[in-house]
Amino acid sequence: MDETAIVSLLIEEGAPEKLALQALDQQLFHIRLANSTGQREAASVLLQKMYGWRGYEVDAAAPHQPNRITLAADNQGETVGTMSLCLDDPAIGLPADENFGDILSGLRQQGRRLCEPARLAIDRNVSMRVFAALIHISYVYAHNLHGCTDYVIEVNPRHVMFYKRMLGFGDLAPARHCNRVGAPAVLLRLDLDHMRTQIERHGGRMEADAKERSFYPFFFSPQDEAGITLRLREGRN
Repeated sequence: MDETAIVSLLIEEGAPEKLALQALDQQLFHIRLANSTGQREAASVLLQKMYGWRGYEVDAAAPHQPNRITLAADNQGETVGTMSLCLDDPAIGLPADENFGDILSGLRQQGRRLCEPARLAIDRNVSMRVFAALIHISYVYAHNLHGCTDYVIEVNPRHVMFYKRMLGFGDLAPARHCNRVGAPAVLLRLDLDHMRTQIERHGGRMEADAKERSFYPFFFSPQDEAGITLRLREGRN
């Protein structure tokens, strides 16, 4: 199974309509950079817990790569969400290069600057605002701080529509066998300019945009994003 699909499974099975109605102050959480061994171990424990609950395996003990940023969401000292952002690197590449290196090389030749979200896991008892916050902060790192132009992700075919509908991903390459998980994977792409437009239109408007079916109303507002970007540029976690 691909490492992004666990999020769609948890949210689809967790009654998102009910989660969306939770008051903002009922679940307070903090997103931080997991930049220590202990913090990354806590994120790995959550990965193992959530993937194991679904009967899937994940190499939570995989060595930390220098081109990978790991984010963690904390609630009262407990890690309730995590994701990693892999930044393209000439020497290391991206995880998706293993199966779709020819496709990614074509994008690089066009001058696109790629990154790959991976290792997503959200505790079943938290709202989807945690997922939206993790994705939004990964966007800040990718687009605002590192100048990336595109997300690319490998997704099991049965989860493709979730990522298209909720975030606006589009097809990049049809399914190929993924040796890492022993299952087919489709390559999807999201132009980060599209994400920027959706954030400007819907970010921070969870109540006002109640009819919007994507995740973007659960993102931070553009004003909040500007403050987050400034803090991260200054090195404040």
